[in-house]
Amino acid sequence: MSLLFLGFSFGSCAQHNSRPSSNEKEEIKNIMQKEGLETATFGAGCFWCVEAVFQDLKGVESVTSGYSGGKVKNPTYREVCTGATGHAEVIQIQFDPQVISYENLLRVFFTTHDPTTLNRQGADTGTQYRSVIFYHNEEQKETALRMKDEFAPTLWDDPVVTEISPFTTFFIAEDYHQNYYKDNPNQGYCRIVINPKVRKVRELYADWLK
Repeated sequence: MSLLFLGFSFGSCAQHNSRPSSNEKEEIKNIMQKEGLETATFGAGCFWCVEAVFQDLKGVESVTSGYSGGKVKNPTYREVCTGATGHAEVIQIQFDPQVISYENLLRVFFTTHDPTTLNRQGADTGTQYRSVIFYHNEEQKETALRMKDEFAPTLWDDPVVTEISPFTTFFIAEDYHQNYYKDNPNQGYCRIVINPKVRKVRELYADWLK
């Protein structure tokens, strides 16, 4: 089977299991966090990919997949996949800024997805897959704007279209979306799409790994 065929077969996050969660999702402004931790919220395509590239970084205490930036309360995965709710698939990171800075999280963010493609990452298309940074305070906003203007263009030739917006609410995704890559390492999408992103982090940011 050719790699091209595999790309079409396993290239879309939305093509896979969409059964409902056994637990009701919860709307939260921030996941409960330990004292001294901060929160970052990023969207960079399918949240299975984004979750995987941040989980093994030193200073990252937790990574949770969910939905943010939309207009519908407590959306389901099926609803978000239509693009009608306005949400982006995102991950919310709890991190220790004494171990890893928000700026370095953004370095990984811009390195591991294409921020120049509007509402698309590979075969995943729609506003739910947009490149977006939801900032939690003014310091994060300033850092995100600076990294978008100064760092991202050193990696990508085309204009960077990453949205930078204030964080409002976060809805935790269904249970089966959490820890997806680690729980499904042999699944086609994981092997073809996520593995290269994880390898890139391990090669470029080896000193930052747990």
